[in-house]
Amino acid sequence: MKISLKTIPHISNKIAIDLNKSGVVTMTKGLEPVAQEAIKVLEENIKQEMALEDKVNLICDENEEEIEFMLADERQLFFMIKKKLAPEFGIILNYEERYSDIAHKILDELYEEDLIHFDVTENRIKNIIYGAITGFIADASEIEDAVMDKIRSYKKRYIPGTDEFDILHEKIYREEMMKRGME
Repeated sequence: MKISLKTIPHISNKIAIDLNKSGVVTMTKGLEPVAQEAIKVLEENIKQEMALEDKVNLICDENEEEIEFMLADERQLFFMIKKKLAPEFGIILNYEERYSDIAHKILDELYEEDLIHFDVTENRIKNIIYGAITGFIADASEIEDAVMDKIRSYKKRYIPGTDEFDILHEKIYREEMMKRGME
């Protein structure tokens, strides 16, 4: 699952909480500064990917006639171009590797800003951060499934993409997050 700008604060809070609960990290200035540093790193990464996708869209738009003439699969072509340009934008497309890289960058920032102290290996701390990211993503996927199941259970049919659907989805999503203690 892809991280979105909307989920970054939740992921960052989970990172701070998991580090605090780990018993191997001492937070020098509390949870909030740790979460803020994680937000910075995550936002930078997401914005880099958005810039990459904007560039890919521009290339696809500029070559729209050729793409239509060749009857190419636009989604597959989009991904192929994205894959080719990803290194130029500093984006790792493999999610496992990407989240590991992000966890390492967050750890570096927390250490450089003197927000955490620890007496274990850096890899252990990085693994806690990585686990927080992937754990949130797994939980978010479950929440999304629960939200969609609930929306589908209503007698009235809500159409994805409409304002009515988006408002209902956001409301139920928040309820599910609160129910699971994630908000």
